[in-house]
Formats: sequence, structure tokens, C-alpha cells
Amino acid sequence: MLTSAQIDIVKSTIPLLESAGSKITEHFYTRMFSHNPELKNIFNMSHQHSGRQSVALFNAVAAYAQHIDNLPVLHAAVERIAHKHTSFDIRPEQYSIVGHHLIQTLKELAPDAFTPEVEDAWTAAYQQLADIFIQRESEIYQENAQSAGGWEGARRFRIEATKQESELVKSLILVPVDQQPVVDYKPGQYLGIRVKPSRSEFEEIRQYSLSDTPNGKSYRISVKREQGDVDGLVSNYLHDELTSGDEVELFAPAGDFFFTDHQKPVILISAGVGITPMIATLESLAKSSYQQPVSFLHACENAAQHSFERRVHELSECLNLSSHVWYNQGAEEATTTAGNLHTGLMELSAIASDLPVAGGDFYLCGPVAFMAFVKKQLLALGVDTDRIHYEVFGPHAEL
Repeated sequence: MLTSAQIDIVKSTIPLLESAGSKITEHFYTRMFSHNPELKNIFNMSHQHSGRQSVALFNAVAAYAQHIDNLPVLHAAVERIAHKHTSFDIRPEQYSIVGHHLIQTLKELAPDAFTPEVEDAWTAAYQQLADIFIQRESEIYQENAQSAGGWEGARRFRIEATKQESELVKSLILVPVDQQPVVDYKPGQYLGIRVKPSRSEFEEIRQYSLSDTPNGKSYRISVKREQGDVDGLVSNYLHDELTSGDEVELFAPAGDFFFTDHQKPVILISAGVGITPMIATLESLAKSSYQQPVSFLHACENAAQHSFERRVHELSECLNLSSHVWYNQGAEEATTTAGNLHTGLMELSAIASDLPVAGGDFYLCGPVAFMAFVKKQLLALGVDTDRIHYEVFGPHAEL
């Protein structure tokens, strides 16, 4: 338990953190990977190259320091990060390594300001936060392991089949090598998958949304081929080098973004491969014969990149479903069975009368800029913030 004096000391260092900015986390990662290169098998090195992970970590450290005397404010962030950690199979002993390098980073970057009293306060503060994560992650691990079909740690799966859903998106059907049942999940959650791409020196772990309804026997993920040598390392490996019969390792389903049945109208809003958790939700709604109105809004580049078009049309026959699709290019000459077709960016004002803005639950998934654009429009239409739920692929970002 932190003393009031230690809390005051940590909060007093906030200006120091803000002035240093992401230099802290950049130095931290460089230091940690230099001393503990085995952690490169866990951390997403593509996000290291892009800088997204450093920014996300700095924001998390700064938020913790700011709210260290009011930790309930951080509950949602802790839940989100704890779920992500279990999909990486993060273990308690790794927190000691991270804590050591974080404290040493602060000492090295600010040797004059980081006095023994400041070091003691930050060491205690870090241990408090680590204990919170270790406890919550232990609960998630136990819940998964004790559920029917559940497991803890890595489990080997075989690719049973693949299917090209659009120009850039490919689905993989994964069945357990041990031929035992698999645990159910909530629509919107994801799987952690561990592979060793031929172009990577290290094992790589990625998270992909489950794109179907639970069946107790297999999982389906739908992966977008990312362009570029860095960002597309794993996705291109899954597209080009793995096929039916190949094996991968999976970590149990996780994620704090999922559909919750409030018996209200549901509005699913996605762009690009952000459609994957929305398809899982649509499938689950259809399976349960959901009676409330459902709106499905999707944006993509063009008809060739429109995933699950036919399936959305099929699901519309067993749901009270209205659908709108936006193509950034080629909408004039395109046809779609998925609903009303629009050109350009997703402008909600044109269809506001069709949306249950007063009482519906809104779920968003797609690029961060897209979701921020949509959220701004929803707020302008009068949608309450607590009815807007969203998922960010990769390091978390605020909208």
C-alpha cells in the first residue's frame, strides 16, 4: 500500500514525465530489449518500429501517475490491458523485468530529479500496478482454464480450411490438434496466435478478432493482408505461407470489447477489416433470433475489398436488419446485396432518421481515425458517450 507521501511524490513527477514525453518509453524499450532480448518473442516488434507501442505505454504511465490516488478511474484501462496481456501469455515474473527497466530508465534519463525518495515511491507505485494486473490476469487465466473447452497457455491448432473473403481478407478455420472441445467466447473478442514467420528472427504473437459465432469445435479468424514489410509481417505470412494442414499456437479468447444484450436496438459500425467482430455479432444475434432492430453500417475502399457482403445479406433475412455500405471508390458502377450503397466517407447525417440515436447501443471497429470521425458524428447526433463502444486493433488509442 502506497503511503500518502509516496503518492504525492509520484504525482509531483508528472511534469517531468510530460516534458520527457515518449523519450522515456523509447529509452525503456531499447534498454529492455538489449538486456532481455527474449522478450522480443512476446512484444509486437512492428509496433516498436512504428512507435505506436511507445506512445501507448507513455500514455498509460502518465495516466497512472495522474490517477494514482483514484485508481477506480483506471478500471476500464486495466481491464482492456489485462485481457490483451493474457492473449500474449504474460506471466508474473515478466513484471519484475519490466519494472526493473522502467526504474532504471527513469534514473538514467533524469539522474538529478530521480532521488532515492523518488525511486522508492516509483518502485512502490509500479509494484502496486503490477499486483493489480497480476491479480486480474490470474482471474482471466483461471476462468478460461476452468470453462468447458478452456485452456491456459499455448494450445496447438491446425488450419482446417481457408477462404478468401475479399481482395485483402482471408478467413482461417482453426481446429484443436488434441481434438477436444474449445471454449466459447463473446462476440467481439479475439484470439492470440503465435507463429514463427520465415522473415522474422523471433516468434510473433498477434491478436485477430473471432469472426463467427461460437460452436465449441473450432474458431474462425479473418485476417487482412497488411501492406508493407513491417506492418504486414504476420498477416502476409498467414496469407502466403500457411495453408490447410499447417499448425499454429493459440491463446484462449480474450477482450473487453464484446456485444452485451441490453434488449435495445444495436448499431454495428465498421470500416475495412473492422468488420470481423461485427460479423461475429451479427451471427450471434441471428442465432439467438434477436428481436430488436439491428443497423449494420460498413465502409471500405471498393467492391473488391468488401468482405462478407453475401453473408450480411443472408443474415438480413433472419434479423430485423437495415444495412448501409459506403465505398470510397467505384460506388457508382458497383452493386451490392448488403444494403443501401453510398459514395465516399461515412456521413451519418444523411441516414440519421434511420438510426435509433436515442436508445441504441453503438459498436465501432476500424482504423482509429475512422472511429474518431464516427464518434464525433454520433455525439453531434445526441448519442450518449456510454452507449458508444469501440475496439482498437493494436496498441490502444483514445478517440
